[in-house]
Amino acid sequence: TTIMSSTPLAMQLCGLPVSASASVIQWHMLGMFVPSLFVGDLIRRFGVLTIMTLGALIVLMQIFVNLHGISFGHFVVGLTLLGVGWNFLFIGGSTLLMQAWRPGEQGRVQAAHDFVIFGLGSIGSFGSGALLNASGWNAVNAAALPLLVFALIMIALCRRRMSAPS
Repeated sequence: TTIMSSTPLAMQLCGLPVSASASVIQWHMLGMFVPSLFVGDLIRRFGVLTIMTLGALIVLMQIFVNLHGISFGHFVVGLTLLGVGWNFLFIGGSTLLMQAWRPGEQGRVQAAHDFVIFGLGSIGSFGSGALLNASGWNAVNAAALPLLVFALIMIALCRRRMSAPS
């Protein structure tokens, strides 16, 4: 959320027109939601942790793209990758969460999960402009790295626990 929210501001700071920002956000939205048409099949075929790992790697690629240029193309590719990576991580995480609860508990757990995720996303969104203003576009992208590393560690721990004999 932090990167997505600060992208239009960063684009204006780089001298790109407002209409360019609208196009980039449109591509980001496509990246966020189009994969939902097939990510469930990918999870069934390759496993939830593999799809989550792929999502984290896609977000890592997005950071790499964003740190290596400020052209319109960099913003389009970066934010589209962010959307796809977010989708894989969000759908994968929701799937993993539901596997841990009984059917009668899943609705309440999903509601609590979404409340926390979107609440934290709101905080990140509000803070993105301040971070961009204080430290610049590279800092906004670099700020995502510790969270991404944490996510990859948690995915690895889940993989280890799920593969351990019971």
